[in-house]
Amino acid sequence: MICPICKKGETSVVDSRPTEDGTSIRRRRLCVCGQRFTTFERVQFRELVVVKKNGRKSSFDREKLSKSIYIALKKRPIDTDTVEKFITNISRALEELGQSEVSSSIIGKMVMDGLKDLDPVAYVRFASVYRNFREEKDFVQFVDKIDVFKKR
Repeated sequence: MICPICKKGETSVVDSRPTEDGTSIRRRRLCVCGQRFTTFERVQFRELVVVKKNGRKSSFDREKLSKSIYIALKKRPIDTDTVEKFITNISRALEELGQSEVSSSIIGKMVMDGLKDLDPVAYVRFASVYRNFREEKDFVQFVDKIDVFKKR
């Protein structure tokens, strides 16, 4: 495993344990540079292909999904384990669809539905990119339609 800090491949596993939901293994690693970092090992059932809105196809990239969710949740009070569980649940749900090709809109809807319950601010952040708001009025109309802020 390559160290994300120094980019050397000389790391060792210090601790290994299953995640809370049992779907992956969390490994704490130590690099020769002295830095510690965490990796996750997961089962991949089938190769998923994402069909974009313009018809292009690309392999499903869990890391891309993860980055977009972490960006939406930036500086929000949600712990890493909760976020990882959320990402794993979406990945599992996609695999359980039993399809080799999945529309990007299905993935976006799953993320939006989950973020709506997890954190309303992250939900709005993700929606602003996913729905491609062009003007302030688009944003205001979206926020007016949702009720996540009204029940708090």
